[in-house]
Amino acid sequence: MNLLGKVRRLYYREGLALSEIERRTGLTRKTIRKWLKAPEGVEPKYRRKVGDTKIAPYAAQLVKMLETDARRPQRDRRTALKLFAQLQTQGFDGNYSRVTEFIRRWKAEGGASVTKAFVPLQFEPGEAHQFDWSEEHLPGVNYLGRSTSIILAGGSEA
Repeated sequence: MNLLGKVRRLYYREGLALSEIERRTGLTRKTIRKWLKAPEGVEPKYRRKVGDTKIAPYAAQLVKMLETDARRPQRDRRTALKLFAQLQTQGFDGNYSRVTEFIRRWKAEGGASVTKAFVPLQFEPGEAHQFDWSEEHLPGVNYLGRSTSIILAGGSEA
């Protein structure tokens, strides 16, 4: 609707020719003429054919592969390129961008990796032991001409 308003303003208020409006908006003169002849307030409708895509027969298989991968660790998941190669072995003759577009749409619709919940660890006293160590550098403390560092170890029973 925003572009329609701009076209109408350029033609009716500013009195520009169709060719000038074409240059400014990037629309064709035929489209501009059609929009100007339409009743005011009527937004142009685009009729796009809705048909089966090449990936439609393989959609169920691809969704199954994506759901399987969602349960795997990140490093074990298949990339879109590997999924594309597997679909090709099953007879898919579309291109790679159809597969990536399908995967993007699947993720946007909520098909994402399974998130793991954080479960806090609770232990009885004396049941577990935690241990940590660190290396600390002491600036200004030299021993035999070398800077000194201390390795600390600490532990606690949970």
